[in-house]
Amino acid sequence: MDYRKSFMKVMTAGLLMACIAAGSACGGTQPAATEAPATEAAAAPASESSITYPVTIRAGYSTGETDPRGVVLAKFKETVEKETGGNVLIEIHPSGELGSDAELIKGIIDGKVDMTVSSAGNYAQYATKIGVSALPFLFADFESAWEFVDSDVMQSVNADLEPFNMHVLAYFDNGFRCVTTSTKPINTVEDMAGLNIRTPENQIVMETMSALSAKPQSYPFAELAEALKNGTFDAQENPIPVIYNNKLYEVQKYLSITNHSYDAMPLTIRSDLWNSLTDEYRGIIQKAADAAEAEDRQLVKQQTEDFVEKLREEGGMEVNYPDLEPFAQATSGVIDVFADIYGQELIDAVKNVTG
Repeated sequence: MDYRKSFMKVMTAGLLMACIAAGSACGGTQPAATEAPATEAAAAPASESSITYPVTIRAGYSTGETDPRGVVLAKFKETVEKETGGNVLIEIHPSGELGSDAELIKGIIDGKVDMTVSSAGNYAQYATKIGVSALPFLFADFESAWEFVDSDVMQSVNADLEPFNMHVLAYFDNGFRCVTTSTKPINTVEDMAGLNIRTPENQIVMETMSALSAKPQSYPFAELAEALKNGTFDAQENPIPVIYNNKLYEVQKYLSITNHSYDAMPLTIRSDLWNSLTDEYRGIIQKAADAAEAEDRQLVKQQTEDFVEKLREEGGMEVNYPDLEPFAQATSGVIDVFADIYGQELIDAVKNVTG
C-alpha cells in the first residue's frame, strides 16, 4: 500500500469535515496543520484586572456523564468552586451539548467554549505533533503509555497548541482502542478489508484503519449510536470504557480486543482566559486538574479490566482476542508516513522513550 497517498486522502477528508463542522470552507489539500489566526488572543495574555469575578468556565465534552472524563470533571468542578470560594464556577456540558469534538476544539479557538477534553489526535488539525501517542501498537500497557505522555518529549509539544488559544492543563486517559462490529468478529487482518468503520477525526487512527484495508470515515460521537443502528457504519472503534459507558453494545454484536491505538486526551482551557486569572486561581485549577488526571487514569485502567466481562454478560457481546502481531506488522508503515509530518527527530525520540 502507498501509505503517503493514503494519508493524503485521509487528511484531506478529515480537514474538509472539520471545516464543514465549523461552518467554513477550506482552501487547498495539503495535510498540514491549520495556521494560527493572524490576530491571536493567546499571543498577548490578558491582564488579571480584565476579568470580573465570579467567572463561569464552560466545559464541554462529547461522551456521557458516566464516562470517566465526566466522573472526574464533576469532582474537578466541585473542587475548583470550593477552593475559589465560588469565584470560579465550572459549567459542564456532556454528550456533545456544545458540539462535536471538532466543534468543541474550534470553539476554544473562537472563544465560544472555555474548556474541553478530547482525544489528542482530534487536536492534530491545529498542532499536528500532539497526536503522536496514537501511533499504532506503540505501548504494551497503561504504565508505559503514561510514562511517555508524562515525558519531556510529549510535554514539549503542548506549546504547539498555544498559538491556537489552547493551554494544556492535564492528560486524561481514554484507554486502548478496540474494534466493534455488527455482522462478524475481527479475528484476522483480512477480516478488516472493506470494513466501513467510524473513527474520530484522528488522522493516525484513520491511517491505521486504512493500513488494515478498512474504510474509515469520521463522524460525530454523539450521533454514533444511531448511525450504527441504521447501518450507516458496519463498525466503530473505541476504548472499552467508552463502549460500555455509552451503551454501544446495544447496536454492536462483536467486540474484538485489538488495542490498536492508545488514546491520550489533553484537557485544555482557553489560553486567554487562563492568562486572565489570578495566580492563586490558576494554581487551584492546575492542582484540581492534576488530581483529575490521576483519578481518570486509574478509573480508565480499572474499567478496561472490568468492563470486558460486563460487555459480554450484560451487553450480550461476543468477545474475541485476535493475534495482534499480524495487525502490528500490517500497520508498521504508518509511523513512516508520520515521520514526514512530525519530523524524524520527534519519531526518533518516541522510539527512544518507548524502547
